[in-house]
Amino acid sequence: QVQLVESGGGSVQAGGSLWLSCAASENTSSVYLMGWFRQAAGKQREWVSSINSADYAMYAESVKGRFTISRDEAHGTVYLQMNRLKFEDTAMYYCAADAAVTTPSDWASLSRYQSWGQGTQVTVSS
Repeated sequence: QVQLVESGGGSVQAGGSLWLSCAASENTSSVYLMGWFRQAAGKQREWVSSINSADYAMYAESVKGRFTISRDEAHGTVYLQMNRLKFEDTAMYYCAADAAVTTPSDWASLSRYQSWGQGTQVTVSS
């Protein structure tokens, strides 16, 4: 399994922006799907966004239009650009990878992903 390490979290005021990165331990060209999930205190982990090897991306409704996911195969990295942050975006953000080809309807399922990072905290103050 590929090892994943997130970075870029921090504290920001509502309306601000943050850029998260997820570095993989190996070339991600063999990894079909890369995604971001988040988990707020006391809540279940939820899907945020995923991107496949063809650069097709999907987003949760709560972040659509504000977050942008991208991947750089040459550097084995996936990014999450977060704009117009809201208090409710406060959570631990996790990067995940799925080597298997899956249909977009499955991308939000945690069980699809074989590899997970340890997370990076994002705190948005209102």
